[in-house]
Amino acid sequence: MADSRAGSDEGEESETSHVVTAFLRNRGEVLLLRRSDAVGTYTGQWGGVSGFAEGDPDEQVRVEIAEETGLEDEVSLVRAGRELRVTDEELVREWVVHPYLFDCESRAVELSEEHEEFEWVSPPVALALENGTETIPSEIAGIDGRGTVPKLWEAYERVAPSVRSVAADDEHGAAFLSIRALEVLRDRAGLLIGERDDVGVDPDEERDELAELARRLLESRPSMAVLRNRVNRAMAGATTEVESDEPVADDSKADAVAILESTIAGIDRAVEADRGAAETAAELIEGDTVLTLSRSGTVLEALESSSPSRVFVAESGPAREGVAVAETLANEVPVTLHTDAAAASVLAREEVDRVLVGADTILPEGSVVNKTGTRSIALAAAREGVPVSVVAATDKVSTRSEVNIESGSRDAVYGGDASIDVLNPTFDVTPADCASEYVSERGVLERVDVESVVAELRAL
Repeated sequence: MADSRAGSDEGEESETSHVVTAFLRNRGEVLLLRRSDAVGTYTGQWGGVSGFAEGDPDEQVRVEIAEETGLEDEVSLVRAGRELRVTDEELVREWVVHPYLFDCESRAVELSEEHEEFEWVSPPVALALENGTETIPSEIAGIDGRGTVPKLWEAYERVAPSVRSVAADDEHGAAFLSIRALEVLRDRAGLLIGERDDVGVDPDEERDELAELARRLLESRPSMAVLRNRVNRAMAGATTEVESDEPVADDSKADAVAILESTIAGIDRAVEADRGAAETAAELIEGDTVLTLSRSGTVLEALESSSPSRVFVAESGPAREGVAVAETLANEVPVTLHTDAAAASVLAREEVDRVLVGADTILPEGSVVNKTGTRSIALAAAREGVPVSVVAATDKVSTRSEVNIESGSRDAVYGGDASIDVLNPTFDVTPADCASEYVSERGVLERVDVESVVAELRAL
């Protein structure tokens, strides 16, 4: 919450103040700040980045991020949530909270005098601090304090990932969405733990509810093997001893606490795997002229952390995700943005050393499901003798041979009134013989290596 300018006399009508609260997210955790005695309200309590919003909240929230964290250049808006009204009877004040969620590239916080310390934590920790519950294990909670500002968890819920947001996201790649799916499971597990003081402990009911949520997440993006593998691993991990690969005889361990622990570990593992794949790719493309498409976060990280001599980027219509990639790289390396239709010509006319693409899914025999246009570029690259490197963590390998091709909006292709049938597939399938190699956190893999990964994943 923001600082309060004054208290009020008993019986006085509540004063209403609009405030912004921003949750900065990094590696699946959010930033909590502990309020110092330099502020007038909620001293010593934990909250997000906050401040009075006397003008436009969308502008004020960025001012507060700059003043309270110094991370204004490191953040990108994910979403703004519905306003939340919070009445503080002691202060005789009503807060109108405008919640925001930002992704943040750095954890290098520069505290202002308004806060005395900060922590990056899993959001269920905020709920535990808010409720005063001791049911979340201390190794997860990790921080002490005098609670949180009022309704912090409810503000977070208004911007937190959900099954719906995972299903509707057409801007981010599969790796990004798989971590969001794990966050959905984690947050719900934390909420169930927080409700135990009121409704009691029922491990079977908790497990059934979270298993149903996991099923809905799997159905939300059926083409994304990485989402399926990571959700399956989290649920399987909740019924497995930490020191052993053997299932626990009494599966009562698979309650909300076990699933909370497993999803937190799963998020850490997923972030490291994606980062490892990007690091492998960065070493591979050093000094190369590269052609890419779409918006794979792993590919973009590889390009940003290496020094390619030049990057060609297909615009990736109809949503043109490639434009954002080109803009991101523009200050780091020479970039040429071109139409999708020109990709084959670019490969024929320019000295491209390597095509670098991401993958939503790698099928068991090595075929690659990725953004529409990947197949055309890979076939053209094969014609010109240009290798195609597929960058993906091994969690993107599917245990299933069938392909579920998602479709985008009809209006993205044609919005007229003529009687025209429209095709707008989101993904296509690139034949295995057009993929030269698979670049993963385990190094550069060949097609035969994919088969061993399939066997590992089927065990889940």
